Amino acid sequence: MEELRVDNCPKNDDVVEDDDDRPMLSSQALAALQEFFAEQTQAIETDRTETESETVTLVSEDWRLSQFWYDAVTAETVAKEVVSLCLGADSDCRVACIACPTLYAYLKKIGPDVSAQLLEFDKRFKQYGTDFTFYDYNLPEDLPLELKHTFSIIVADPPYLSKECLEKISQTTSFLARPGNSYLLLLTGEVQKDRAAELLGLRPCGFRPQHSSKLGNEFRLFTNYDPGMRLGGWEQEN
Repeated sequence: MEELRVDNCPKNDDVVEDDDDRPMLSSQALAALQEFFAEQTQAIETDRTETESETVTLVSEDWRLSQFWYDAVTAETVAKEVVSLCLGADSDCRVACIACPTLYAYLKKIGPDVSAQLLEFDKRFKQYGTDFTFYDYNLPEDLPLELKHTFSIIVADPPYLSKECLEKISQTTSFLARPGNSYLLLLTGEVQKDRAAELLGLRPCGFRPQHSSKLGNEFRLFTNYDPGMRLGGWEQEN
């Protein structure tokens, strides 16, 4: 810190000495300093407001339904990937989010114009209106016919790490996928790696999904397309 020097005969009124020789700011300098602090406070409050407006609000997890929300980094990473795929697809691109409400919420924040449908068992998400479709994985094709073969991009997060659950999710993806070139992203446990390859022809990416609840199971992201440098790329086969 620079040392403040006070001449015996000050040439301006920026610094005035009091009786005990301690330097004091003039009224003009004090007013300027107060204005500066006010501007800094306003900037901090603006940044805080913008940060709060960008926060995605979700309902609480219901562990009885095997609900574990993604952390913000995971949700944003996958949502940005979906938006990128949509931009490279035709104008009629539709996205199906199977049992992944966190992704749906972040997707609508990052790409509000993306046409997305949430297929979910938890009826609390009826708050999303016509974007919500009730879905029970035990009835994999019990869905409105207008959804059949209409989605260019499907993202699925099976609620359970069982072979039976993944088999039924694969039936649902076949029901929803548009014939031809459709993209499939699967977020599930590492233990499903071989089944994901066998049932859906998927390969794991380098990106590792994380959950807010810090689950003990290792989770992976699988795709049916080569993401290139995105998502950490496809994991190299041994």
